[in-house]
Amino acid sequence: MEKILIIDDEAFIRENVERILQEDGYSVLGAASGREALEQVGDEDVDLVLLDLNLGPEDGIEVLKELKQFDPELLVIIITGFGSVESAVDALKLGAFHYMKKPFKADALRVIVKLALQTQSLKREVRNLRKGDVELFEKVPMVGASPAQLEINRQVREIARFPASTVLITGESGTGKELVAKAIHHLSDRREAPFIEINCASIPVNLLESELFGHEKGAFTDAVQRKLGLFEEASKGTIFLDEVGEMDPAMQAKLLRVLEERRIRRVGGTRNIDIDVRVIAATNRNLKKSIKEGGFREDLYYRLNVFPIRIPPLRERREDIPVLATFYLEQFNRTFSRGFQEIEPAALDLMRRYDWPGNIRELKNAIERICIMHSGPCLKPDHLPHELTQQNGQDMLTTQQWATELVLGLEEATERYESALIRQALEQTGGNVLQTAQLLKVPRGTLRYKMGKYGL
Repeated sequence: MEKILIIDDEAFIRENVERILQEDGYSVLGAASGREALEQVGDEDVDLVLLDLNLGPEDGIEVLKELKQFDPELLVIIITGFGSVESAVDALKLGAFHYMKKPFKADALRVIVKLALQTQSLKREVRNLRKGDVELFEKVPMVGASPAQLEINRQVREIARFPASTVLITGESGTGKELVAKAIHHLSDRREAPFIEINCASIPVNLLESELFGHEKGAFTDAVQRKLGLFEEASKGTIFLDEVGEMDPAMQAKLLRVLEERRIRRVGGTRNIDIDVRVIAATNRNLKKSIKEGGFREDLYYRLNVFPIRIPPLRERREDIPVLATFYLEQFNRTFSRGFQEIEPAALDLMRRYDWPGNIRELKNAIERICIMHSGPCLKPDHLPHELTQQNGQDMLTTQQWATELVLGLEEATERYESALIRQALEQTGGNVLQTAQLLKVPRGTLRYKMGKYGL
C-alpha cells in the first residue's frame, strides 16, 4: 500500500485530502509543519508528499529543499494558492513533480496522485534491476523486466560459465545483439582478454578473409607487411561476428573449417596457427530460410548454433519500454544536463502503443534527441517524435492525457498545445521564422513573442 504524506498547517485541508485518498486505498499521514514532516519522512517509507507552500511562518520552498536534501528521489506535489503560482514554478525547478492550485477538485487530486505514484514505481523498478543483477548491470546495462528479458539474462549468465561454446544470437536490427555478446564476454573467464567485433556485411568479400585471418607480407599487391587477423588479436578472448548471415559462401566454408579445427592460416601463409577464442555470431536474418534458399551452409549453422539466444523485438515485450525509456532518460539527462526528472504517463502510454520498428536503438535515439532539443523537468507527449503522436494517421491523445489536461486547466493546456504546434512548424521549416509564421498564418512579430514565451 502506497504511503502519502500531507504537509499543511490547516487541519481541515489535511483531513479532507486524507479522506479522498483513503477512499482510493492509500495510507495517508499528516504533518502541520516542515519539522514534523521531516521526522515522519525519516521514520516512515513515504512514497509521495503533498506540500502546501503556505505553512504559516515557514517557507514551503525551504521545506521542499530539506525534503529533497534528505531524499532526492522523493516525489513532491506542490499545493498552492493563486498568489503563489510563481513560487510553485520555482518549486518545479527544484524538483517538485507537479503543482496544484487551490481550490482543487477530488478527481483532479486523484489523477495527479496516480500519475506521480506510477512514475515513482517505474523509477524504483529501474533501481531494483540494478540492485538485483548488479554484476551483469555494472558490466553491460541489460535493461528490462519482462519475462523475455529476464530469460535472456539467465541465458547470458549460464553460457558465460562455459568459455569455449559458440553462441548464435538472432533478432531484428536494433534489439541489442551486440550488448548480449558483450555481456557474455564480460561475465566469462575471458573477460580480461580482448572482445573484438566485426560486421561481416560492412567488409568487402575480397578483404574479409584477410581481416579475420590476417595475411603474410606479399600475399597480394598491397600486403607490404605481415598483418595479424582478428582471430589472432582476440586470442584468449571473444570474437563477435555480427551479421554473419551476410557472409559470402566461400568465406562460410573457411569459417567452418576454423571452427572445426580451432586453427587458422593467414592469407599467403603456409602453416596453421592454433587459436583459443570464443566465437559469438549474430544475425537479423532467418538462417533456416537462407539454408533452404542455398544462401547459408547448413553445417556452419549447426556449428554456430551450439547455444542459441533469440532476442524478441520490442513490440513483443512492451512492458520493457517504460523501463528502457526511464533508463535512457537518466543517462542522456546526465550527459546533456537537461533537468529531466520524470516521464509523463501520457508520454509513456504513447511509447507503449508504438511498435518501434527500429527496436531499442530507435527508442534510445528518440530519447537522446529529446534530451538535445528539450529540457525538463518532465518529458511530455509533445516532446515525442511525430510518428509516436500520430500513429496510424490518428491523433493518439489518450484518455489519461485528457485527464491530465483537465487538471491543468484550459489556459495551461492551450499553451502546451500552442507550444507543441509552433515547435513542429519550426522543425518543418528548418527553423525559418518567416516561413513558420506563414505556415501558422500569424504575423512574424506574434510568432517571435510566442517563441520567447515558450523558450523556443
